[in-house]
Amino acid sequence: MTNIKLPDGSIRSFEQPVSVAGVAASIGTGLAKAALAGKVDGKLVDTSYLIDRDADLSIVTDKDVDGLDLIRHSTAHLLAYAVKELYPDAQVTIGPVIENGFYYDFAYKRPFTPDDLAAIEKKMGELAKKDIPVTREVWQRDDAVTFFKSIGEQYKAEIIASIPADQDIGLYREGDFIDLCRGPHVPSTGKLKVFKLMKVAGAYWRGDSNNEMLQRIYGTAWAKKEDQDAYLHMLEEQEKRDHRKLGKLLDLFHQQEEAPGMVFWHPKGWTIWQAVEQYVRKVYEQSGYQEVRGPQILDVSLWKKSGHWDNYQENMFFTESEKRTYAVKPMNCPGHVQIYNAGLHSYRDLPIRYAEFGGCHRNEPSGALHGIMRVRAFTQDDGHIFCTEAQVEAEVTAFHRQAMQVYADFGFTDISVKLALRPDKRIGTDEAWDRAETALRSALRAAGVNWTELPGEGAFYGPKIEYHLKDSIGRPWQVGTIQFDPMMPERLSATYIDENSTRQQPIMLHRAIVGSMERFIGILIEHHVGAMPPWLAPVQVVLCNISDAQAEYVAEVAQTLKKQGFRVHADLRNEKITYKIREHSVQKVPYILVVGEKEKQAGTVAVRARGGVDLGVIPVSEFVERLQHEVMERTNTLPEGH
Repeated sequence: MTNIKLPDGSIRSFEQPVSVAGVAASIGTGLAKAALAGKVDGKLVDTSYLIDRDADLSIVTDKDVDGLDLIRHSTAHLLAYAVKELYPDAQVTIGPVIENGFYYDFAYKRPFTPDDLAAIEKKMGELAKKDIPVTREVWQRDDAVTFFKSIGEQYKAEIIASIPADQDIGLYREGDFIDLCRGPHVPSTGKLKVFKLMKVAGAYWRGDSNNEMLQRIYGTAWAKKEDQDAYLHMLEEQEKRDHRKLGKLLDLFHQQEEAPGMVFWHPKGWTIWQAVEQYVRKVYEQSGYQEVRGPQILDVSLWKKSGHWDNYQENMFFTESEKRTYAVKPMNCPGHVQIYNAGLHSYRDLPIRYAEFGGCHRNEPSGALHGIMRVRAFTQDDGHIFCTEAQVEAEVTAFHRQAMQVYADFGFTDISVKLALRPDKRIGTDEAWDRAETALRSALRAAGVNWTELPGEGAFYGPKIEYHLKDSIGRPWQVGTIQFDPMMPERLSATYIDENSTRQQPIMLHRAIVGSMERFIGILIEHHVGAMPPWLAPVQVVLCNISDAQAEYVAEVAQTLKKQGFRVHADLRNEKITYKIREHSVQKVPYILVVGEKEKQAGTVAVRARGGVDLGVIPVSEFVERLQHEVMERTNTLPEGH
């Protein structure tokens, strides 16, 4: 008798061993039809898997996360099947699931074209409609190697040959196509209904640039068409919001090959930078931080003491002078400890809070660079708090309130908090990590925060609280962080004198709200589609005259606005007013003020808000009040204006 326990706690008993599909059928035809796989005692298996013992079982359908991954993995195999049907000489290599889809790498004599991709996708649809069974077979390793060599699949044979000889090999067959795979897979191709091929790109065999270049076909697959439609719409929005394109269109910044992973800021882009920096600087001042500045390069001996040499060396740049080796700082923390150590501190002085817009350099791989979102040279709104362990909870709670207000001021309201825990590569004892992680959990509870935990994702010197915000199209971005670090003060000999006149080591809290300034500005550009709210816009107001007769009045109004601290441009060119309006609308300027003879005589301006919104003719003073309110309150009532 085989007893199967289901998720609702009920037991189903069978006289003989029973397949997952058989159990699903015993529950109902609807579930039997929907079943994609099963979870037997927590292990994902095919619906054909035979259960010959008492076990816990849950049936996996397309409503489950596992079900969606299964669909995507099986669609990768369907892609390979279709390619082999259309291009028999192509060799298949590997085809894993990735976020939102899958890819498969192929070796073929010529590049695949967009027409090829359309033909492959069509063939995939035909194979899916045939509802071909997908079955698992177990082969001996050497037999599998011989077989794949015999059909010209040299890459697949090489993969299998790297598996120990005493291991059996799992193969999956659908029609005339057979592929190496651990599985599981959907029971038949008919389960694969919603998919799309996205693009083709180059990829080296086994990720090694010394190996052959293969062709990687990317695709996406979903359980429901509406989910795929929503995803494709998001990709369209992503394309429209690409900060690299908007940076060029709006003349904000550029990058070039002579400085990979670094940014050349143009006047308009640097104006946005300064608006962000000055805002954050006020937050520093209001929160009791003292602004400091540390050197860009420090002798490697300091980085060895701090632990960076052993744990972060591959991400650092180095330079030499007079036979001494220096590291270009990847982080600001060791420098802040030196500033702290320059004086003698009592427990009465703590907490001491240092802040710095600190320039850092990290040797990111060239393939990981992405516009200003992932760079090698960046500036952080960095801060370090030196405090006692008893002060940690209050400091973290205060930081949390501060961070949430900052994100709201920048237009972000959907924020999730995560706690990143000890990584495998770390310094310090397990006892110290236990203490640090417990302290941050306590602080989050005190702040009334709900959080999720990320095992293994802490910094090498301590656990950290991360702030993940969602932008206007629902994409998450990790920005701010506060990190508990008892290790670096110990390694760099930071101390304070306690109430018993004894030297003690402080706790060091590393904190940043926006994180990398470059990345945060990139996020802002994409969040707002380049249409910055008035307080952040590089040009807040453009004044346009209709004819030369209003030039003097335009100059007067421009001067009035500039005295109020607004960023103003007077466009006095001898061009048609419609041309001027169109040009500045493309630049996503919040307000265009048009002045003709009537406005000149009446001391008014015709106000056109971004998005083509006509606010009518109003006195200059009334417009000043409106813009002052929007800048001071950091409101953004204007449409994006694509």
